[in-house]
Amino acid sequence: MTASLHSRPLFIFLGVLLLLALWLSLALGPVSLPLGETLRAAMRLAGLPFSGEGLEQAELIVGQIRLPRTLLGLAVGAVLALSGVAMQGLFRNPLADPGLVGVSSGAALGGAAAIVGGAALGGLPDAFAPYLLSVCAFAGGLGVTLLVYRLGRRDGQTSVATMLLAGIALTALAGAVIGLLTYLADDATLRSLTFWNMGSLNGASYSRLWPLLIVTLFVVCWLPRRAKALNALLLGESEARHLGFDVERLKRELVFCTALGVGAAVAAAGLIGFIGLVVPHLVRLVAGPDHRVLLPASALAGGSLMLLADLAARLVLAPAELPIGIVTALIGAPFFLYLLVRGRP
Repeated sequence: MTASLHSRPLFIFLGVLLLLALWLSLALGPVSLPLGETLRAAMRLAGLPFSGEGLEQAELIVGQIRLPRTLLGLAVGAVLALSGVAMQGLFRNPLADPGLVGVSSGAALGGAAAIVGGAALGGLPDAFAPYLLSVCAFAGGLGVTLLVYRLGRRDGQTSVATMLLAGIALTALAGAVIGLLTYLADDATLRSLTFWNMGSLNGASYSRLWPLLIVTLFVVCWLPRRAKALNALLLGESEARHLGFDVERLKRELVFCTALGVGAAVAAAGLIGFIGLVVPHLVRLVAGPDHRVLLPASALAGGSLMLLADLAARLVLAPAELPIGIVTALIGAPFFLYLLVRGRP
């Protein structure tokens, strides 16, 4: 109850920020729309009984181009931020990142194999081609994460330190294989691979969106139910066991949710870094370590930051578009360095 009362201003601020980011994301771009016209078009698309003349172009732009992109950015940002909270809770380290269990590198390897392998095979049936990259990226992320988890298991117990070391080793191995695929790729394939590795919300469509939305909904609903267990885990594994929590089950759930969420996000939008590191840490600085507040607040902040970063990617060099991974790295890397300097004795 106390946490809820103290966090109310934070949730009000994050809710307003998210609504503003959604509004701007739908309105601004190479063809900018007046904010009022965007709102009226969105209301009509939602089926609300709102009359308006001359909104056909706005409805087309908002409904077919910007709405799927906005929803994709919202889902990617939320699931990456929640995965970051989960990994920071698992490793009991506020500077932990979802990539520590190898899911990002595994997804990158799967995506690279799909791009280079698809080009080498000379094309695939039209019905399957749009989904090859997403399926391979998701499978790669899930497969590497399961391998990391398996390597961390011994005598019925899961060693977090062993998982960390296994994740580092497999990330390095995946990077080497990606480097080999890059070396073997031709010029056209190399360009596609490079841009995918930078991350982008460009080309978002409802067909790419719905699998990620299902995964995001699952993660958003499931992880907050483990907030009390994560709070107990902050005290240590033995203390959490004494409090009655099944620590081994909690570890499995955290690893599975992270693999599922990050794998789906990378499959839909490519590699986008620092969201899972920066957002949970920012929220923790404001709201404290209580996961009952940290998890939902991070989801709201992650979605907002992703939409604002995508907005910057669209507008900074308009009509050209920056890969969103560059924008998030430009934001996240200086913040990470600030945290390192701030943490010195």
